[in-house]
Amino acid sequence: MKKFLSILLCATLLISTLLLFGCGDKKNNSEETSAPAAEEATLKLGLGVYTAVSATNATDDKNGNGQATTTAAAVLVDNDGKIVKAFVDCADSKVAYTNEGKAVANESFKTKYESGNDYNMKAYGGAAKEWYEQADAFCALIVGKTATEVKALVAENNKGTEDVINAGCTILINEFAKAVDKAIANAVESNATAKDTIKLGVSTNQTTADATEDKAGYNQVETTFFAAAVNAEGKVVAAASDCVQVKFTFDNKGASTFDATKAVSSKKEAGDNYGMKAYGGAAKEWYEQVSAFDAACVGKTVTEIKALMGADNKGVADIQSAGCTILVDGFVKAASKIG
Repeated sequence: MKKFLSILLCATLLISTLLLFGCGDKKNNSEETSAPAAEEATLKLGLGVYTAVSATNATDDKNGNGQATTTAAAVLVDNDGKIVKAFVDCADSKVAYTNEGKAVANESFKTKYESGNDYNMKAYGGAAKEWYEQADAFCALIVGKTATEVKALVAENNKGTEDVINAGCTILINEFAKAVDKAIANAVESNATAKDTIKLGVSTNQTTADATEDKAGYNQVETTFFAAAVNAEGKVVAAASDCVQVKFTFDNKGASTFDATKAVSSKKEAGDNYGMKAYGGAAKEWYEQVSAFDAACVGKTVTEIKALMGADNKGVADIQSAGCTILVDGFVKAASKIG
């Protein structure tokens, strides 16, 4: 009997051991063969700009003015063309010239978004929200929409539909919609995802010359835009730049000689017609050079992007070797605004 019990006990221990190790092997196999977590879908980054211009003559009592209002939109869109994230801003650059043909220099330029509460839509316009708040409301509303659906948000009076107004955006939105439409059309594949933040930096530079009897004067504004998707570490994941240059001309009596009826294209939109190869002897056109700059910004922080500019306002050696030989100070100044 004792011998039987001993055999039974050994058999029980053997079975328990096999079951224990069998379960352990099964658990390990399960861990080894489990499917990896799905990668987050990448998005397309697009930048679009739309410019409206006007000009007036100087009089004895009042300076003449040239005004360039450029609305810019930066978007992240999915493969279905639906907006995942968006940001809009407006560079409303107004310059002046006297009735003696003298150009007037501006102290500084700020976008409407940068002006913040100082834009004073509440104080002087009686609005419920400031401009930047209304722009944010518009951007929140267009998430999930296609270009066609964004266009449908514009009512006959160029304000938004009831949905837009109820969302808190009561300003004119027709130029928002035009910029967004261009941004979606310009969107290209990138490594950006929905976790990244969409940002837009804007920088405006002014150059002037007084008029003479023989030569027109000018007051020129050049506004550079830098759109970027930025990750949690503050590094640029995707970038897109563009520039709008408007040269307001006038004679020595302050009469405008600028053609405000002509549509204004950005430098990137001009494409091969910008003529850097044909007239400037450059190896690459402007849009190709700016694409090289944008590519160099990927993986960098704002501080590192600033370091891409040399003492002569051109790019450092690596930038020039990459194919960007134009001045990059405007790009760098715009990029510095996203920090």
